[in-house]
Amino acid sequence: MTVLLALDSSTEIMTLALSSPAGEALFEAEGGANASARLVPEALALLAGAGLRLADVDAIAFGRGPGAFTGLRAACAVVQGLAFGAAKPVLAIDSLALVAEDARQQAVLAGAPLSGRVWVAMDARMGEIYAAAFQCSTDGAWQTEQAAALYKPADLAAHWLAQGEAFALAGSALTPFAAELAPAQALFEGRAWPQSRSRAAALAALARQAWANGELLDAAEAMPVYVRDKVAQTTQERLALRAAAAAAP
Repeated sequence: MTVLLALDSSTEIMTLALSSPAGEALFEAEGGANASARLVPEALALLAGAGLRLADVDAIAFGRGPGAFTGLRAACAVVQGLAFGAAKPVLAIDSLALVAEDARQQAVLAGAPLSGRVWVAMDARMGEIYAAAFQCSTDGAWQTEQAAALYKPADLAAHWLAQGEAFALAGSALTPFAAELAPAQALFEGRAWPQSRSRAAALAALARQAWANGELLDAAEAMPVYVRDKVAQTTQERLALRAAAAAAP
């Protein structure tokens, strides 16, 4: 059986997964600033727990983004270091597809298998949303239908309404932007997953799919995908927002 090591730190949750002849080993913990220091020791611990070494791995998968700027850089740096050191190929996993796969797994557990169009909407901070659309086949294979982009919540709802087709929806943006997305709610009513169950299990599944599809890359190609060019507000912008909030009735 193929041995695949996978990691993702595109959100505040640091996620690792190992698929091997010994089974599936999963790990999740607080990420953020901790990710860069913990990814390597936790990855090596997963391998050791399965009686494996890095040399036994066939490929190393990573969440390429979009997501948190610092987390994406940490994941890519770690993957490049491990892959170069062990002369292994890498597999780049769409971090939004990971959310869609988690929703699919939740649907299966609920006895209502998910297929068709799935939109993912993740809170991108700064009042914006990372969103992408995927198509899920009945056997659980994923295809990207609309690549990740950055939206204002109201613009995303308008985009869905313009398309006018029902879809399933997953991601962390559903709760904080519920009011802004409400105009399109009828399109995804009853098929929404605002919280993840196991990002690690979803990561493992997508890594296996990428391997089966032959999506191998050289370690030098382990690069993050940034949808937002600007990752922070300037001091002047923050002060202006505070002043506007203070002046609001």
